[in-house]
Amino acid sequence: MSIGHKAVEHGGMVYVGGLIATDLTKDMKGQTAEITEKIDAVLAEQGTDKTRLLSATIFVTDLNQRPLMNEAWAEWLPSDVRPARATIGVNDLGNGVLIEITAVAAK
Repeated sequence: MSIGHKAVEHGGMVYVGGLIATDLTKDMKGQTAEITEKIDAVLAEQGTDKTRLLSATIFVTDLNQRPLMNEAWAEWLPSDVRPARATIGVNDLGNGVLIEITAVAAK
């Protein structure tokens, strides 16, 4: 049962809900890369893309793995696209979930 939406559009903005990887056997870089692919798909469904990304909030269970997350993040975004971003360490995201990302993009 789903209680939310992958994305909501309001006032020319697309708010992407928290996304996690499907393959939880992947490491931090792998889970991050999978999530960024999901963000691409959700934004495309809403008629926008990552070049219009304004902000992201990233929740990670181990801040020591942040360099791996940063590698995948930098590989995903064009060098001229740098949205505002917060990375927050959390105790638990669920069994095997290392990272969850929310994002906001202009339409």
